[in-house]
Amino acid sequence: MLDEADILALSRGEHGDPFAVLGVHADAEGEFSLRSFQPGAKAVFAIHPNTGNVLATLLRRRTREGDSGLFEGVLPKHRGLGKPRAKNHPNLPHGIANVPPAYRLKIVWPNGAQETDDPYHFPPLLGELDVWLLAEGLHLRPFEQLGAHVRKIDGVKGTVFAVWAPNALRVSVVGDFNSWDGLRHPMRLRRECGVWEIFLPGILPGERYKYEIRARDGRLLPQKADPYAFATEMRPATASIVHDLPSKPELPPRSDAVESLRSPVSIYEVHLASWRKDTSGGFPNWERISETLIPYVADLGFTHIELLPIAEYPLDDSWGYQPLSLYAPTARFGAPEGFRGFISACHAAGIKVIADWVPGHFPSDAHGLARFDGSALYECADPREGLHQDWGTLIYNFGRREVLNYLVGSALFWIERYGLDGLRVDAVASMLYRDYSRKEGEWIPNIHGGRENIEAIDFLRRVNEVIGRECPWAITFAEESTAWPSVSRPPSMGGLGFHYKWNMGWMHDVLDYMARDPIHRRYHHNRLTFGLLYAFSENFILPLSHDEVVHGKRSLIGKMAGDYWQKFANLRALYAFMWAHPGKKLLFMGDEFAQWNEWNFAGTLEWELLEFPLHGGIRHLLRDLNAFYRAAPALHEIDFESAGFEWISADDVDNSVIAFARYARDRSRVVICVCNFTPIVRHAYRIGVPSPGTYRERINTDSLHYGGSNVGTPFGAAYADRVPFHGREHSIEITLPPLAAILFEWER
Repeated sequence: MLDEADILALSRGEHGDPFAVLGVHADAEGEFSLRSFQPGAKAVFAIHPNTGNVLATLLRRRTREGDSGLFEGVLPKHRGLGKPRAKNHPNLPHGIANVPPAYRLKIVWPNGAQETDDPYHFPPLLGELDVWLLAEGLHLRPFEQLGAHVRKIDGVKGTVFAVWAPNALRVSVVGDFNSWDGLRHPMRLRRECGVWEIFLPGILPGERYKYEIRARDGRLLPQKADPYAFATEMRPATASIVHDLPSKPELPPRSDAVESLRSPVSIYEVHLASWRKDTSGGFPNWERISETLIPYVADLGFTHIELLPIAEYPLDDSWGYQPLSLYAPTARFGAPEGFRGFISACHAAGIKVIADWVPGHFPSDAHGLARFDGSALYECADPREGLHQDWGTLIYNFGRREVLNYLVGSALFWIERYGLDGLRVDAVASMLYRDYSRKEGEWIPNIHGGRENIEAIDFLRRVNEVIGRECPWAITFAEESTAWPSVSRPPSMGGLGFHYKWNMGWMHDVLDYMARDPIHRRYHHNRLTFGLLYAFSENFILPLSHDEVVHGKRSLIGKMAGDYWQKFANLRALYAFMWAHPGKKLLFMGDEFAQWNEWNFAGTLEWELLEFPLHGGIRHLLRDLNAFYRAAPALHEIDFESAGFEWISADDVDNSVIAFARYARDRSRVVICVCNFTPIVRHAYRIGVPSPGTYRERINTDSLHYGGSNVGTPFGAAYADRVPFHGREHSIEITLPPLAAILFEWER
């Protein structure tokens, strides 16, 4: 008979070791007692798994507080006929020769009867190696053990639940299957690693669940979603959903990530919810997205699609940058299988997929990671380290190995299990500095007294090293807005290990320049040229991203100086300058046709603008720029070496004209870019060129096809004369259109 203190602890939801008292237990004489805790049940029987015959009637136990919900009985001895799992059952004393008979539970409820296998008859689930790796924070793929996994154990199909909550007094799985009652399925604590586990027979994909956690101080916490859930409910609902771990997709042959440094990379950045809504105004599903987005991007010639964060998040207004489930694709667009189907369809169309990934912070929603087991588990306890003041979010504790395991595992998960080609890490600057956006006294120095976040730096290096080793084809991008050195250099060289860094300085300088009236641009000429002083210090992405077209910053076309026509001319010149400039390219959706209004995440793009020639002309230009960019090795082969770039004229301040050359690695291919950032046509404008021959006009942003005035060099070509200019033996004479850029390709 179970001690009353244990029964009361079970009935109060305070028992920390339910497997020690529930299920089958044997005494020294070999008697097998069976205990099942079923609050609210009318009766409980142990039945034969095949015949359904009653093996034992379990008696209801009462305590001084009344009906306890515990049922207890004695199983008949059944030498040698137990299920194989019972031979090593943890509740059987060493030396017991008999094993209990195979059995199931029949539970009679007020509204019917239920037959099920007993969760407390199964042995520990995590293997010793997994326990050790999880405890040390060295498990490369913790998602293979933690979370909810559908498995068959000893012929019984169900779901293994495992969650890290080392400071909890008790953890239970709750869901529709147990009326969300935390007393019904308390879990086993694996003290070596702080993980609670249980196998629930009969629980299959599609079941909703959460964890009910009692903190060490006795508080019952709000029910928590599973940090490792593979699927979730659609917001505002917050439950996790049992879902099979995605199998590794079959991927096409991929080159090493380093190869991308020598290849064209032109990225179309997309917020799926507002790209093109369905006819009902709601979220499109993955099938609809695949049917519309992929051919559109392929037609424009972009090499990559970058998705704003795809991991589940509670608040639409955050655009996904405050995620709570780092292993679950958002339910807004349908089931996880749809997301993987979308990626496969992108690959079939020759488009690679990048997703924004946010390991820097998470929201404080009660059902999420905040004080997960009653303590500051995933976040730093001190708000000077753990509270992000700009967003009111919580900062991960990068110094805790289990948290690093969670984050590094997430990065690997998206690449391995969904086939992503890369991750763009958001808000890296906020992770690197302990005093980021904080005043004096609002932050804690590191162990050396400095402002650098040593633990976050180690984390970033680790995640890049793991991706590089396990998925060498995948590329990583850092959105890093400061002058932190060697962001895109290997950790062995003191770098952070990213393949690319966003060039925020170039973006701000160039947009500032383009917003100025051309009459004043001569005084700000260095805004165009300054970026080349550091262009080869990192592997840069040139981003015109979503952040530049929200919160009162105006759309890109709205930023341009001048009247209506001049705004379009300026934008066309900016794009050609950007595509010719060293660095890979990124453009946010809507900017390819000059959306007039700021981006509205709750709306949709202004597709009707394509009916107007100037807007359509911008899109025609982007299509042609991408085609030329991909076809011309000089524009992408050596983006990150000074040998690939040469100024021809950087000092024509009075005319606001710049000219430069781009070279292929063997210098057999040359592209000349000339930009005129004033509305004045410049005839017989001479520039020096590196070699004799013909320079064929490949892109002229003033072409009538793009909405321009159709000014250009006669016959679309210039022939090098032996006239020294700009320090070169040969030069060409061209006509510069107003507010335009021209790309010439050298022909022998």
